Amino acid sequence: MTNAEFKIPETTENFAELLNEQFGENSLTGSVVKGTVIRLTPDFAMVDVGLKSEGRIPLREFGQNPELNVGDKIEVYVDRYEDKDGQIVLSREKARREEVWQDLEKCLNSGERVNGIIFGRVKGGFTVDLNGAIAFLPGSQIDIRPIRDITPLMGISQPFQILKMDKVRGNIVVSRRVVLEETRAEARAELIGDLKEGSILDGVVKNITDYGAFIDLGGVDGLLHVTDISWKRINHPAEVLSVGQTVKVQVIKFNEDNQRISLGMKQLENDPWQNVADKFKVGDICKGKVTNITDYGAFVELEDGIEGLVHVSEMSWTRKNVHPGKIVSTSQEVEVKVLEVDAEKRRISLGIKQCTPNPWAAYIEEHPLGSIIEGKIKNITEFGLFVGLSDEIDGMIHLSDISWDKAGE
Repeated sequence: MTNAEFKIPETTENFAELLNEQFGENSLTGSVVKGTVIRLTPDFAMVDVGLKSEGRIPLREFGQNPELNVGDKIEVYVDRYEDKDGQIVLSREKARREEVWQDLEKCLNSGERVNGIIFGRVKGGFTVDLNGAIAFLPGSQIDIRPIRDITPLMGISQPFQILKMDKVRGNIVVSRRVVLEETRAEARAELIGDLKEGSILDGVVKNITDYGAFIDLGGVDGLLHVTDISWKRINHPAEVLSVGQTVKVQVIKFNEDNQRISLGMKQLENDPWQNVADKFKVGDICKGKVTNITDYGAFVELEDGIEGLVHVSEMSWTRKNVHPGKIVSTSQEVEVKVLEVDAEKRRISLGIKQCTPNPWAAYIEEHPLGSIIEGKIKNITEFGLFVGLSDEIDGMIHLSDISWDKAGE
């Protein structure tokens, strides 16, 4: 046989085609492709994806009552190749998951929010269903401030921000807090833009201190000072307010430079001092309750929002240099006489002793000047003697009036 008669088979070219064909099919493993349903069995849907062999998908992946017909075009995930019967195992569920991951990656790159449902608790946080993909919501990312019970937040669709994704490990971390902060910032900017003194707003008590309460106006906080809560005296804001309470407030001052907002509640009520001169006239005898005691006197509430001061000198005819707290006590009901009314300065002067007879006048009436009386020496001082004349009244004998012929000392 000559060299001309001997023919070398084209094995190299055939082998290359087989190699490309084999690797071309295997290269689709783990990817999503489009296929056509060509046959349905009781357990599987047979799908043609353009490869040498047809693939199969368990019908359970299409739901309990799948609406699937021969000829339908669907996206499927190439799971693996089965060598024993030459079939390709496909997955509709994984295709959906892959599709969701692609959409979520787009949202991560664009910063777009995604909707999800909190459905479970795990260590350090919660699990969120993002349309089929399971994400982790850290406990610190659920709200702007700590909340005790998140039950009302579970099972409802709400927006989240994707913080990071790791497709290899299948990890997705989301945040609800970032969404709330952005929404809050937008609301704050809008609120401040429309804010002006005199505006009436609804707010929620956020925090209570000794000097007032901070009110959340929906993205921005304002201070409600204790003196602006009510016209009546309030010792501590907690007496009338509680955290979480919804209140109606008025903006009484707004500093645009530092964006400090001062709020008031009493400004929404009628000022009880407007007609005080008609209600309380000099000489009137009234009843009131002691609300505060100081070194210089006691404050008595005549009605809601109106207090008068009983100076220490107007408390007793006979007890001098005594602390007011030894004469009256807080919350005690007392009878007082109106001594002076100054509506402009919002001051009413009251007296307690004026509601009782003056023992000095009564004693002088019974014992006019020149009367000879007896009394027990109660105290001896450098300048004279103090003599008890009655239970309440003492008289003083000056040292120069003790004796005609002996030195007073």
